Amino acid sequence: MKNNPVLAITLGDPASVGPEITLKSFTMDDFWSRGVPVVCGDLAVMQAVRDTLGIPVEIVPVKGVADAKELPPRHGDRPTVPVLDQKVVTDVTDLQVGAVSALAGNAAVAYIQAAVDLCNAGEADGIATAPINKEALRDAKQQYIGHTEMISEMSNGKKGITMFQVDKMKIFFHSRHVSLRQAIDLITTDALVDSIEVARKCLASVDIHSPRLAVAGLNPHSSDGGLFGDEEAREVKPAIEAASAKGINVVGPVPADSVFHHAAEGRYDAVLSLYHDQGHIASKCYDFYRVVSVTFGYPFIRTSVDHGTAMDIAWKGIANPVSMREAVIAGFELAPKYQSVYDMA
Repeated sequence: MKNNPVLAITLGDPASVGPEITLKSFTMDDFWSRGVPVVCGDLAVMQAVRDTLGIPVEIVPVKGVADAKELPPRHGDRPTVPVLDQKVVTDVTDLQVGAVSALAGNAAVAYIQAAVDLCNAGEADGIATAPINKEALRDAKQQYIGHTEMISEMSNGKKGITMFQVDKMKIFFHSRHVSLRQAIDLITTDALVDSIEVARKCLASVDIHSPRLAVAGLNPHSSDGGLFGDEEAREVKPAIEAASAKGINVVGPVPADSVFHHAAEGRYDAVLSLYHDQGHIASKCYDFYRVVSVTFGYPFIRTSVDHGTAMDIAWKGIANPVSMREAVIAGFELAPKYQSVYDMA
């Protein structure tokens, strides 16, 4: 395990809250005590946001990780922010702050590519990402749908696997961006066994071995013995029994109105949410700003804020940086432990 990991931090969409929350996050935690932070972004954008909003940081351009490692963590009372300048936005008057544009979309992709390149070259150990805008990617004629697919294509081409975490609560998702009707159809015994095994392997990849897993119920009260549907008896329970037979410590289905609370208390190491909103609502109601999205499957760990670009408040000094700080902290904590799930036996 590395004692001084390097984390590449992407600036996100430059016309969004990404630059603000990235710079503010440096003022909220001593990142340098955790490792070496390197921001992949545009120097001109970062300087403009710092000066406009009066954020007390020292932005220092670097040519690479080696230069960043030589920097002092602070300049007086201001934390040091190393930036690997991508030179996409060199004149901020060209940027439409708070608006979708091809320039911003191209810049966001360049930042991510630079961060992935650092990881692929073995110079960085993980990535923490600020939010990007899918419409800006489209306007820039970028072929990517979003972060997950983009980083997959730029690295090993393997599917990214998402987990949410906030405090003790960790949540995996059996399905995500599909309709609720489709999500119910995807709840099959074989598919659930696969999801349970993937969750176990992802946790093992960050040194959480033999985790206690819980599968959330689908219907109210997990169907109350068949009073409200039969999916639990027909698909979910057989999957849990099959996974248990493989030596996985998994229980359920636990009613969804209580299982996430139990996870937050530490009763379970992770919960398998059966569909997108089931886990999203639970985590975001628990603490909206501190939820971190963790992506497994790449050759490196990726952490991210779990909110959008908030164009309506871009560069106004009112964006909440807590999620960005939490994403960076999680990246520093997880990156030294991580082994890609696809490389594990």
